Amino acid sequence: MEPTTDAWAVTRPGPIETGPLERVVRPVPRPRGHEVEIEVLACAVCRTDLHLAEGDLAPRRPGTVPGHEVVGRVVSQGPDAELYAPGDRVGVAWLASTCGVCAYCRRGDENLCPYSTYTGWDRDGGFARRLTADERYVHPLPETLPVTTTAPLLCAGVIGYRALQRAEPPERGVLGLYGFGASAHLTAQVALARGATVHVMTRSREARELALELGCHSATGAYDPPPEPLSSAILFAPVGDLVPTALRALDRGGTLAVAGIHLTDIPSLDYRKDLFQERSLRSVTANTRKDARAFLDFAAEHPLTVTVTTYPFDAADRALADLAADRVRGAAVLLP
Repeated sequence: MEPTTDAWAVTRPGPIETGPLERVVRPVPRPRGHEVEIEVLACAVCRTDLHLAEGDLAPRRPGTVPGHEVVGRVVSQGPDAELYAPGDRVGVAWLASTCGVCAYCRRGDENLCPYSTYTGWDRDGGFARRLTADERYVHPLPETLPVTTTAPLLCAGVIGYRALQRAEPPERGVLGLYGFGASAHLTAQVALARGATVHVMTRSREARELALELGCHSATGAYDPPPEPLSSAILFAPVGDLVPTALRALDRGGTLAVAGIHLTDIPSLDYRKDLFQERSLRSVTANTRKDARAFLDFAAEHPLTVTVTTYPFDAADRALADLAADRVRGAAVLLP
């Protein structure tokens, strides 16, 4: 009899209360080519997983298994795999593959590759007990790192790190963070370690408390003005209405980076109030393997306080519902 594994799949995308995530049993995936088979030790829950489940992010294949912040252990190798051996601890992130030959890949912008694929969207992810991944897009992880607090680093941490680069904060500048969930609470710590002043604007009282505990300089409501003009800002909340609010909070020459893969509609902008004086609005698209390596190196040198709310594997649907309702403190993590 063929061995099987448990997983959670998006079978009927729709509002989370309609139950779009369904428990399934599937054959254990077998690695091919450069793939490795991985036993999932922990998988963090990202807002992108929620967007996929609710249909904000159109599924690219039926019955996709979400999850792209995986800490796992290599079980077996495909015939062409040679970078990892059974027993190695590894991390699986959002970027699953690129073509390697297009103009974007050749110039180092593989996150813009038109042929890129993604874990938990194009291929099954970590809301499962086993998955396969191309070893060339897998990251080595030392045994000393706790699995629970390492999982959120693989997307929440990495995308926040890239968003911080896109926001281009000046040395010891003033950074505003709109929304303060899994990614923002890690990004804040990177910025603080670099000497920035950090102001947080978010609707969640608990998130505001966490921001102050981590050393942020202020924490107010999502639409409140920060106490001083911002050199740069990052929008983590998937709320387009916050774009003009954040732009108007920028100082002259400031930059707003939008970190999410999904954003509700942006209202009409007033050129004079929102963009004049060389304010910039930028999107953030995925990340490169170089981004991931740089952030993981930073995290190794500057231990981060990773706040997590853990869920048993059987409660993946509840984890997504709690994320949708802002009931998660820090990052939600599934523990199979």
